[in-house]
Amino acid sequence: SHPFYRAISLYRIPLPFFERAFISISVVIFLLVLLLALYLAQLTRFGRTIYAIGGNEQSALLMGLPVARTKILVYTFNGFCSALAGVVFSIDLLSGYGLYTNGLELDAIAAVVIGGTQLTGGIGYVFGTVFGVLIEGLIQTLIIFQGNLSSWWTKIAVGLLTLLFIVMQSAFASRSAKKARLSASVASDDKAGGALNLPVKPVVSKGGSTQ
Repeated sequence: SHPFYRAISLYRIPLPFFERAFISISVVIFLLVLLLALYLAQLTRFGRTIYAIGGNEQSALLMGLPVARTKILVYTFNGFCSALAGVVFSIDLLSGYGLYTNGLELDAIAAVVIGGTQLTGGIGYVFGTVFGVLIEGLIQTLIIFQGNLSSWWTKIAVGLLTLLFIVMQSAFASRSAKKARLSASVASDDKAGGALNLPVKPVVSKGGSTQ
């Protein structure tokens, strides 16, 4: 391993007020990326445009939002985060091998879905994804410390949990769509009924008779 990599991997930042407690460089990088993601998603026009595109791309186009440019920036940021994650992973292991992360695609999707992000788009939370990562870590830790189960049970448990959340999202989406259609129907009926019940003014003819 390179001396620079080894120095970064072994570097520890002590925590005040906690005896023998410390954090590594990878934790610092994670917190910085988390803060950057929160800022971009919640406090910038770029983040609001992403939510708009996820909700309805055609509507975003009609509103004049830069859909194509935003997509390019999203994929660019995604590639940057993937590359940074690979560097941090190699720092922790002091080695690099492409097949180390084989199969992590399911874990990445599961963390996002468990965190409350809808696969249909438009709804997503950065802290929710962090919660999903913690849930996956808890599942993996429980299975490892159990001792009698294969590591494949981690994938099975994560897959089942992801499926459960997808089914729940579909049920909630269907229920919300049904309520929206019902509300629109009631509003339309009320509007039509109001038009039929408009007061009719009497018409007085020249002869004085009322019609």
